[in-house]
Amino acid sequence: MDRIRIRGGRRLSGRIAIGGAKNAALPLMAAAILTDGTLALENTPDLADIATLARLLETLGVRVEREGRVTRLTCASVASTEAPYDLVRKMRASVLVLGPLVARERVARVSLPGGCAIGARPVDLHLKGLEAMGARIELAEGYVEARAPDGLRGAEIVFPFVSVGATENLLMAATLARGTTVLKNAAREPEVEDLANCLVAMGARIEGIGSDHLVVHGTDRLAGATHPILPDRIETGTYAMAAAITGGDVELTGTRIGLLEATVASMREAGISVEPTAEGFRVSRSCLIHGTDVMTEPYPGFATDLQAQMMALLAVAEGASMITETIFENRFMHVPELRRMGANINLHGSSAMVRGVARLTGAPVMATDLRASVSLVIAGLAAAGETMVNRVYHLDRGYERLEAKLAACGADIERLKETA
Repeated sequence: MDRIRIRGGRRLSGRIAIGGAKNAALPLMAAAILTDGTLALENTPDLADIATLARLLETLGVRVEREGRVTRLTCASVASTEAPYDLVRKMRASVLVLGPLVARERVARVSLPGGCAIGARPVDLHLKGLEAMGARIELAEGYVEARAPDGLRGAEIVFPFVSVGATENLLMAATLARGTTVLKNAAREPEVEDLANCLVAMGARIEGIGSDHLVVHGTDRLAGATHPILPDRIETGTYAMAAAITGGDVELTGTRIGLLEATVASMREAGISVEPTAEGFRVSRSCLIHGTDVMTEPYPGFATDLQAQMMALLAVAEGASMITETIFENRFMHVPELRRMGANINLHGSSAMVRGVARLTGAPVMATDLRASVSLVIAGLAAAGETMVNRVYHLDRGYERLEAKLAACGADIERLKETA
């Protein structure tokens, strides 16, 4: 199993290009099921999760062609309506094929999903929404079996809490349903907005894009389209914190501040300079990091996917910080590993008290999930001595060429390949 070795203490300086958003690309790829035309997605990242979903879509009958940064998906006909366990277990986002399959084929059999162990993340809201739209749902042998022999119909669906995945799944399903579907308390994340804009380009009729009240007027068919995937705000925030923890000066290109305003606000409170540029924005630090309090919230609040990275940054801040996680119940699994590096962190239920230390020290650490793994890399960049991050296959799910991008800005980092 590959490992990443980091010798810390080097200041980052230079430019890092941000790729397309993984969390936008996955539902966009699933949307290809809704049309027999070709959906061309520009700015597609080259990630393990993208490859996993591509393999799943191919088993369903989608032709997937990759040329550089453009991915073309064509589903002339659906070859299978079953998403098997062996593929779905690798990534929770695979459940996003459920809504499109039921909408187009009126039947679907999709394995209950797997993925990172950062909380239950149940699919109840997906299923209840499809039931409200006329689908009959059964759970059998670890699979969701959904049938709508007369097709889906419009419905009013009120989410009891914000769910990005359920919003995306039901938004896609509603585009081919009869009548009008109203989604209340819908997720407002930029990735949801990106999906809605792509669906409109395919011929869907959607009102309220960017708000928590989406109105979808169903149509008989959607067409192919070309759509550029928006920049990855989580990758953006990750490299911003890597620059900050090393006292560096890095320009992040191909992205924009508006995608992560809550994160930028928290970083500025911590004494970090974040300034827009013609191609993105620049992150630099010339003074001590100040402790600050952070609470994760649905967009436009502070993203849960940046909580672990922020904790690594605040581990070397002057003073104390409180980080409260409100989205996923198990998202503090990086804390014991950061403690191994000398971080002073105490957990109190859903909150972590972080008392900054003068310096972290290198240590062997274990990645537990995608964002936790990159928080250990960030900590290693600032630590004295050598940090060895194990189980880095998590990183490959969401970060493209991580070591190369950091090394190009001065980091002493390398991947050690597993030897037989």
